[in-house]
Order: sequence, then structure tokens, then C-alpha cells
Amino acid sequence: MSDYDSKVIRKAITVYGSVQGVGFRYRTVYAANLVGATGWVSNNYDGSVSMEIQGTEAQIDKVFQMVEQGTFVSIEGMQVEEIPVVADERGFKV
Repeated sequence: MSDYDSKVIRKAITVYGSVQGVGFRYRTVYAANLVGATGWVSNNYDGSVSMEIQGTEAQIDKVFQMVEQGTFVSIEGMQVEEIPVVADERGFKV
């Protein structure tokens, strides 16, 4: 098994585009809980969305694949930073 499928990482991500008022946060929570990723997601005052997501690279990629299928979601850009893993975190929350 490769690191893509097995190594747990955590990313701080700011997402830009049509991501508020279109179900982005709730789709993210649903997708993350479905694939077993943990973390949180929150709206920002500038219209972007911030999140911290923890899981394997494969889990994180799957979350974004599922979220991008949203009818009105349009991601125009992302700022991504790998950050330290949070031990014993459970679930993904708004």
C-alpha cells in the first residue's frame, strides 16, 4: 500500500469561488464523514471557505471529488498548507 492510501496527513485549506450559499460546507461534512476524514469547515467573511481536513491523501481527494459534483459549487482556487496531524480527532464538523 502506498503513502497515498495509508499515511494520515492534515491540510489547512482556503477555498475560493462559488462556495458560500451553495451547500459546500454540508457536502464537505457529508463526504468527509463518508470516507472517514476528520476536521472542520467554516465560512469566511470574504466569501471563501476555510477548513482543516485530516485523512489519507486518497480520502482528501475523494472528499473534493464528491464536493465538486455539487450543482452550484464552483471552486476557482485553493490555498493549501500541510499542517501537523491532530491525534484522536473524531468526525468532521461545520
